[in-house]
Amino acid sequence: MSDAHSTERLTVYSDYVCPFCYLGRASLRRYQASREDPLEVDWHPFDLRSGKRKPDGTIDHDADDGKDDDYYAQARENVRRLSEEYDVEMAQEIATEVDSLPAQVVSYYLSEHHPYETWLAFDEAVFEALWTEGRDIGDEAVLVDLAEEAGVDGEEVRSALDDDALRAEVDERFAEAQRQGVTGVPTFAYDGYAARGAVPPEQLERLVEGV
Repeated sequence: MSDAHSTERLTVYSDYVCPFCYLGRASLRRYQASREDPLEVDWHPFDLRSGKRKPDGTIDHDADDGKDDDYYAQARENVRRLSEEYDVEMAQEIATEVDSLPAQVVSYYLSEHHPYETWLAFDEAVFEALWTEGRDIGDEAVLVDLAEEAGVDGEEVRSALDDDALRAEVDERFAEAQRQGVTGVPTFAYDGYAARGAVPPEQLERLVEGV
């Protein structure tokens, strides 16, 4: 993030198309609300579609990623269970046809060039747009709309999406996550320790506070 200060940070590896990342952030908000001291998100993008992404950046939806009907049935069941547990309304349980790369490019740009609060407003809006409104967060017009609601000029967003160097930086962030041993999302990391999945607020408290 661009505005470094002393507030504690929890690194969160996540992909907007992951329903458990959305649910995990709901859990994180509960934990944040229980703290006396602020705890901010140090967001690190992760590309769940990397195994299906073609050299031109588009997704081959027919590529075999090892996930069969049983996998998705179990995933849907887990999403329903956690959405009830965290009291989160969702318009859909999975989003296999949506490409989050454009949203992650814009999110990364905002995290590097705008205040934390601006990035956070956009980040939360992207999650809400996909999971509660069913909007396509791979669509430029949707991302421009969400960014403008966060106070960012639409032309700035369009320029970011057309910036090949910026996209290469995001790809490097994906690769960095893999080098650090992150194999799935959400992954919450703090002080050399990590918790993976949409874990409950109590587990996040143990991760950060050791209690």
